[in-house]
Amino acid sequence: MKKYYFIIASATLLFACASCRMNNNKSTAKQAEEAPAIKAPDFNSDSAYQYVKAQVDFGPRVPNTKQHIACGEYLAKKLASFGANVTNQYADLVAYDGTILKARNIIGSFNPETKKRVLLFAHWDTRPWADNDKDESKHHTPILGANDGASGVGVLLEMARLMGKKAPLIGVDIIFFDAEDYGTPEFYKGEHKEESWCLGTQYWAHNPHLDRYNARFGILLDMVGGKGATFYREIYSNQFAKSVVKKVWSKAEALGYGSYFINEDGGEITDDHLFVNRIAQIPSIDIIPTDRSSNEGGFGYFWHTVSDNMDVIDRSTLKAVGQTVLEVVYNEK
Repeated sequence: MKKYYFIIASATLLFACASCRMNNNKSTAKQAEEAPAIKAPDFNSDSAYQYVKAQVDFGPRVPNTKQHIACGEYLAKKLASFGANVTNQYADLVAYDGTILKARNIIGSFNPETKKRVLLFAHWDTRPWADNDKDESKHHTPILGANDGASGVGVLLEMARLMGKKAPLIGVDIIFFDAEDYGTPEFYKGEHKEESWCLGTQYWAHNPHLDRYNARFGILLDMVGGKGATFYREIYSNQFAKSVVKKVWSKAEALGYGSYFINEDGGEITDDHLFVNRIAQIPSIDIIPTDRSSNEGGFGYFWHTVSDNMDVIDRSTLKAVGQTVLEVVYNEK
């Protein structure tokens, strides 16, 4: 009988210990779920503005030019100086007319060991032609791309600087894609294919910098510095990543940036996010302006013209986009 009671007592003790471990595990998991996200740092629009200007100061960043090479070195070194684990992805890409482009995708990773990741991206090259300029004599002039290219990169550089000082709970990969804006020009008489755009992104989507790379979601920043910009919900973004659209636009509204992030559907844009969605299958959205004040609509009077210079860049717009995306990232856990 003593032995029997001992076995009963031992079993009871073991069960109690097991229950304790289970309760502890549940408690730990619950605590992790309830743990507050890290407070997002304040986005410095003056700093972002200077990063935009630094790129523009190189001149047009068209692939196969010395300005392009110099700016690429600047961007990679900046990411490294902020503590990112930098990967350079070089590729020879074929343009719409058969031109071989010496392209470079630049990837900066924060918290590289963390499996829970978010992808932020923008293109850093500029349009070789001002093919939307009202002055036809300038249609073959490369653009400075202060808004179309440099603004998205400038915002992400400022975010990288802040992450280097205070890392979010999750891993973040910032990618500067190349050869986005070498798409078929308006004056070309041949076939205009969707795939002539976003060449660097298509290459990365087929050949990610890490084997089996994945992220919870991606956010593309394209032309995010223009004065009075309004960002509508882009159609492909809604199609592939509706929950991410809701997350970003809701956060913008909560921060007081509802006049920038308009909670209405916009247009359908062939942009880097489209190929990240289709090929890499990472649900991604595009923060890109829609100008409904123009008779023609589109991205502003300066889009793909020689007027896309620092005069069109507004610190307030940079702040609205940068702070919103920062808050989204730092609230992930």
